[in-house]
Amino acid sequence: MQISKNGWVKRYLDALAQEVEQSRKELFLYKAALNQAYEGIIITDKEGRIVLANQTYANFLNMTLEEMIGRPVTEMVENTRMHLVARTGKAEIAHLQRINGQVMIANRIPVFTGDEVTAVIGKVIFQDIRELFEMTAKFERLNTDPDHHKKELNKRLRAKYSFDTILGASAAMERAKKLARRAAQSDSTVLLQGESGTGKELFAHAIHQASRRGKGPLIRINCAAIPESLFESELFGYTEGSFTGAKKSGKKGKFALADQGTLFLDEVSELPLQLQVKLLRALQEREIEPVGADAPESVDVRIIAASNKDLAALVAEGRFRQDLFYRLHVVPVDVPPLREREGDVGLLLHSLLRELIAETGIPCTGLAPEAEAKLLAYDWPGNVRELRNVLERALHVQEEGVITLHDLPADIAAAKPAPTTLKEALDAYEEQFIRQALQATHGDKLAAATRLGISKSSLYAKLDKYNLAT
Repeated sequence: MQISKNGWVKRYLDALAQEVEQSRKELFLYKAALNQAYEGIIITDKEGRIVLANQTYANFLNMTLEEMIGRPVTEMVENTRMHLVARTGKAEIAHLQRINGQVMIANRIPVFTGDEVTAVIGKVIFQDIRELFEMTAKFERLNTDPDHHKKELNKRLRAKYSFDTILGASAAMERAKKLARRAAQSDSTVLLQGESGTGKELFAHAIHQASRRGKGPLIRINCAAIPESLFESELFGYTEGSFTGAKKSGKKGKFALADQGTLFLDEVSELPLQLQVKLLRALQEREIEPVGADAPESVDVRIIAASNKDLAALVAEGRFRQDLFYRLHVVPVDVPPLREREGDVGLLLHSLLRELIAETGIPCTGLAPEAEAKLLAYDWPGNVRELRNVLERALHVQEEGVITLHDLPADIAAAKPAPTTLKEALDAYEEQFIRQALQATHGDKLAAATRLGISKSSLYAKLDKYNLAT
């Protein structure tokens, strides 16, 4: 039969093709929605055979969809009642069903064609009834304890470290920990003094954790990291509409957040002079005045401050208020640098390396003897922070499952062991003195000998001794 280009048969076939394509798209969407559902969904025919299921249900049963389709539901799903619903035509809503040792909430709904049941849809609402119990418990806590969210926040703001987690058995470290433990027994202000990287923040956490405020919040503010223009609002908070861009509800400052707990003022030496006055008032009066507020607010806060600079020297230079210095310098605790912690480097080496291996998952059996010797000989100007950094870098670059000398930075690999006798100490000093003389005379050996007050032949002998003759 001849079909004209615009004939009715062609139009019919085109319309049919569009319907098929539309049905294909809808089927794709239905399957996608079915498989994305959190609930497990299964459909049986009137004989109780599985005709459709989503991937969630298959995964829960540890089966594939191919294994499930066409099989009797009684063989696939433990304690099922879908075949019974197909017989009775009565829906079962929110029934408990135990599958694979888990108790779930299941719905079973019959599908009718006329008066006859042609299919049953089953849906597992919760994969484990414990999920429902947990949700119910959360709502009950919120209803019965309006401060529950505050308690949860306080848990997250509590101290992360205790005195037991501060490694070190040297005399210098033991003195610092002993004084810090005593300071924890009162609410007196503590000033932690020490070089960068020595672990002052760990001491702040430990003091707070051991104090009567240990269950309260520990709030840290880095005085060097906040712009001067924002510092007052960060420290004391602000009220609604106090300045352009302010939150409608206002914002609590660090002092208010630390109420009933501890405020840790890190790098307090960087606090601007004008804010030092306001901090002093807060410490004296135990009250703060948020930006834009009409009246002060009382706060109950314990202060721990830390500085890597000599605050007394800053007072003498007029860069730090003397009255604030005396408020902070109540219980000064000096955290020693690593070079003064005799015997602690070895302890830290192995402890930090174990910690880093666990964190990174990089396989490593430890340190080669020559690498460990160089790490022990280095004086660590960056203290524990530098030590951790060097170990983490070495862990990433090592290729043999052990950190060798080649995995260390050049300056550490060239480090010489610390002198252990008077002769070694004198030799080290003499070598350094000769190096300085050569540097000052730009390598002119005659001028260097004259500068050192020795003969040229004596200088050459010493250059040979210390391998400086090149």
